Formats: sequence, structure tokens, C-alpha cells
Amino acid sequence: MNTMFRSLSVPNYRIWFAGALVSNIGTWMQRTAQDWIVLTELTDYNATAVGIVMALQFGPQLVLMPWSGLIADRFNRRRLLILTQSLMGLLALGLGVITVTGVVELWHVYLFALGLGIVAAIDAPARQTFVSELVSDDNLSNAVALNSASFNGARLFGPAAAGLLTVAVGAGWVFMINAVTFAATVFAMTLLRTEQLRRQPRAPRERGQLMAGFRYVSHRPDIVVVLITVFLVGTFGFNFAIFTATMATVEFGMGASEFGLLSSIMAIGSVAGALLSARRSRPRLRLVVAGSFVFGLSCALAAVMPNYVTFAISLALVGLSSLTLMTTANAYVQTTTRPAMRGRVMALYMAIFAGGTPLGAPLVGWVADQFGPRWALGVAALSGLLAAAAVLFWMVRYRSLRVRIRRGVSPRIRVHHDGDGRDAETATREIAIVEATATR
Repeated sequence: MNTMFRSLSVPNYRIWFAGALVSNIGTWMQRTAQDWIVLTELTDYNATAVGIVMALQFGPQLVLMPWSGLIADRFNRRRLLILTQSLMGLLALGLGVITVTGVVELWHVYLFALGLGIVAAIDAPARQTFVSELVSDDNLSNAVALNSASFNGARLFGPAAAGLLTVAVGAGWVFMINAVTFAATVFAMTLLRTEQLRRQPRAPRERGQLMAGFRYVSHRPDIVVVLITVFLVGTFGFNFAIFTATMATVEFGMGASEFGLLSSIMAIGSVAGALLSARRSRPRLRLVVAGSFVFGLSCALAAVMPNYVTFAISLALVGLSSLTLMTTANAYVQTTTRPAMRGRVMALYMAIFAGGTPLGAPLVGWVADQFGPRWALGVAALSGLLAAAAVLFWMVRYRSLRVRIRRGVSPRIRVHHDGDGRDAETATREIAIVEATATR
């Protein structure tokens, strides 16, 4: 147990974790209420409209990624996060006010989703990489996993609370509550002991730094294959708002409370996946393969569930596999990237993960509208299986992956390969190549 929560022994991380947990609960409340009013109040159960909101909210990360990553590498991340979290709180407050006063229209939600997406594009790489200033390198993988546990632990309470509050007082007040929760993160940032922060190397102010992250990743094939996996699953598989909203309403005829409960049930599996990842000493590519494969199978299982109860139960496995996959991928990229490059590489990671939503969410929403939500879940299942196949092919082709079955010996099944591509000699050679290119 101590191994699982070892990062919490660091005072600064405890403060950050507590503030982030409160803010995460508010974020899930807003997401649930926002999807609900778009689906049921501002449209006539139009899943495509929900997809457009998701696209506007996550699309800016794709466009602004080169600059947001460089900003995270160049500026004080603590001050940057205070600014971005404050702006997101003001946006939530604005959406809440126009919703409570009854003047909200669909284009208003689109506009606020876009504004939130622009600020989040700056916030995401800074927030992801700020963890490295809170804990030691040995605890970084554990801290990343606990962050995922916090985010998805909040999903246990946020969506269910949003469903109940939406019915009781309306979605507008849910947005305004979220605005207050952003203050928790800002307050936590002011309480941090700045003298104990582990200052990371900053990107120099010179030409070529904007593209240096791309050059670095191009010489890291192991990171490239992880990004391919993240793109496939993030674009076509992680459209949970569409899946749960349409299955709850269109397929099973349920209301807001039952819709919110689905996200909470999925979070049970998500938290379990994140905590299991926190126990591991280092992230490995083989777990990315396993997580992708099980995610594909679990989505296929959810697609054929006959009623609301069995569908809800199947979502726990979807949550477990999805968080195992994404926590491992996130931790792998962070822990194997040079500190001075980490912001730009994580910006690329987040852009591919969230930036694929403008492509995938409207498409998945269209599939749900045209063929039904079960077929939309089929698209998610296919994305997981293709992602697993991509990593497996790379490891077989370039890392000599082999599986041997031995009789009369324990363990009977042994997996052999030439490493995951991040060995010290390769990393040193790649760093030298990137630095030589950047100075030209």
C-alpha cells in the first residue's frame, strides 16, 4: 500500500493532489451537465451536436500544440497554471450565468467550449509536466498514475452529482459550482512550498526550439508507436460522453440521473486501473498492448449488453482497461523524455490524444445517429484492437518479440524481446542527433 501511494509522502504533492481532486470533481460535473443540456434541451437528442461540442473543446490542443508545449518548457509552470485555472473558472462562471438566466442557446455552448479548449491547450502540457517539479524522478511514474486516479476518482462523484443537481436545480448551477472548484487548484498552487520545487531545465530562447520537440520524437520510434496507439484510441475510442449518453437515452430510455451514474460506474474501473498502474515501478510497452487489446474487447462486450444494468456493469471493465492503457502510455512518455523537452513532447502527446477528438467525435456521433449507439461502441472496439496490433507489430518487427511456451517449468509462458526501445545507448545517440540538428 505504501508503494502505491508513495508520492503522497511529498508535502507539495499532497497539496497539489488535494486541490486537483476538488477541481476534477467540478470538471466532471460540468462535462456531464453540458452534454446533457446539449442532448436533451438544446437539441432533440442529437449525438452529432455533442460530438461538435467535444471537438471544439479538444480541437485547440491540436492547433496550438507547438506553442503550448514550448510555453510549458520556457515559463514558470506554477504561475502559468494559476493563470489558466483562473481563466477556466471564469469561463465556467459565464456559461453558468447565461444558463441560469435562461438565455443559453446551442451556439453559446459551442463558443464557451471553444474558449475552454483554447485555455486548456495551454494548461494541459504545463499541468502534465508540473508533476516532475513536485516529486523525484523515481516517483514520477507513481505520481502520474495517482493523478489519473484522482481524475477518475472524481468521476465517481462528479457525474452522479451532476445528474442529481441537474434534475434538482438545473445545469446552470452545476456550471457555477464548477467555477468555484477551480479556485481550489489556484489556492493549492499558492500553498506550495516553492523552495522545495524541483526546478527543471528551461528551453533556451533560440531559433529552432519550436520544432525541436518534433525532431526529438522523430528519433524515438518507441514514443512514435505509443503516439499512434494514443491517436487511434483517443480519436475513435474515448468518446465516452457519446456512448453513455446515447445508450442511456436512445437505447434504454433512461434520464439524467441514470446517465450520470454510468460515468460513475465506469470510474470504478478507471480508478482501479490507475491504482494498479501506481504499484508498478516503471511503465512498459507490453502493458500498452494488453490495455489496448482488453479495451477493444470490453467495448465490444458493452455493445452487446441487453439492458441498462448489464451495460453499466460492463463499463467498469472499459474503465479499467482504458486507464491502464492511458496511464501507462502517459507515464512511459514522461519518464523516458529529457526534462528540457518534456513540455513539448507532452504537448504533442496531449494534442494527439485530445486533438483527435475533432475527427473522431463527430464521426462516432454520426454513426450513433445513423446506425445506433451499439455500432458506435463497435468503432471504439475496433480502435482498441488496431492499437494493440500496431504496438505488437512494432515490437515483433523491430524489438524481436517472441513468446515461448515451456513444458514442466514455471512460468510456462515467457515473453522475450530486445527491450522497449529506450535503452541508454539508444537514448544517448538520439539525444545527440536531436541536439546537433537543433543547433544548425
